Amino acid sequence: MSHVQAATLKRYAWLSIAAAVATILLKGIAWWLTGSVGLLSDAMESFVNLAGALMALAMLSLAAEPADEKHAYGHGKAEYFSSAFEGFLILLAALSIAYAAVDRLLHPQALESVGVGLAVSVVASIINLLTARTLMKVGRAHHSITLEADAHHLLTDVWTSVGVIFGVVLVWLGGWLWLDPVIALLVAANIVWTGWHLLRRSAAGLMDASLPDEQCHAIEAVLEKYRAQGLDFHALRTRQAGMRAFVTLHVMVPGEWSVQQGHDWLERIEHDIRLAVPQAHVTTHLEPLEDPLSLSDEGLDRLHR
Repeated sequence: MSHVQAATLKRYAWLSIAAAVATILLKGIAWWLTGSVGLLSDAMESFVNLAGALMALAMLSLAAEPADEKHAYGHGKAEYFSSAFEGFLILLAALSIAYAAVDRLLHPQALESVGVGLAVSVVASIINLLTARTLMKVGRAHHSITLEADAHHLLTDVWTSVGVIFGVVLVWLGGWLWLDPVIALLVAANIVWTGWHLLRRSAAGLMDASLPDEQCHAIEAVLEKYRAQGLDFHALRTRQAGMRAFVTLHVMVPGEWSVQQGHDWLERIEHDIRLAVPQAHVTTHLEPLEDPLSLSDEGLDRLHR
C-alpha cells in the first residue's frame, strides 16, 4: 500500500469516526426525549460503529506498514482483524439490545416527545447513509475490506433506524406499547446476521481463501490467451490479504527455450495478470513442457522424488 493510498483510507476512517460520534449524540438525544427502547437500541448500535471505526483506523495504519524481515508479505491481513472485531461488537450489541427489549416487554412504558425525537433520529440516519455510501465507494475502489465492512455496518444501521422510526410512529399513533420492544428484538436479530457475515468474511481472509470468482475468471482468461500460443499452466493458487492479492502458478514452456526466452514470457504473463487483477503480487515458476516431472508438484507440498 502506498503512503498516498494509506493516507486516503485513514482519512475516510476519520470520517466514519466523526459520523459515529455525531449519531451517538443525536440518537442518544432521541432516546432521552422519547424513552423508546427501540431508539435506545439504535443508539447502542452507534457505539458499536464508533468502536469499529476506531479499530478500522488502527488496522489501516498497521496494514500500511511496509514489508519487513519478519513480515515478508506485508501487513495487509491486519484489516481482517478489524472486520472480525466489528463483527464481534455487533453480536455483543445485539445481546444488549435484546436484554433491554425483553425488560421493556415485561414492563411497558409510554413514549414521550415522539415528534422531536423522531426528527433527531432521522437526521442521524441521513448522516449514516451519506457516510456509508462514501465508505463503500472508496472501499471498493481500493479493495479495502475494512472500509467495506464499516460501510456495510452503517447501511445496516440505516435500515435498522428506518424500521425503528416506523415502529415508533405506530406505537405513537396506535398506542401499542408492546410494539416498541418487539421492534428492538427485530433490530437485534437483523444486526446478528450482519455480524455473522462479517465474521465469516474475516475468517475466510485469515484462512487464505482464494480470490473472488470474477478475479479468478479474469486470471484464467489471461492464461487461456497464452495457451493458444503453445504454453501451459498448472498449480494456480490465489489468496487475498487485505488490499493485496497473491497469485502463484507454474508456467510450462518448450524445453528447448533459453532461460532468457522463458524469462521474457514470464514477465509478459505476470504483467497481464497484474492488469487483470490490480494490486496483485504474481509469482511464477518455469518448467519444461516435455518433462513428466513438471506435473508432479501440483500440490502445495512438493512430492519426494
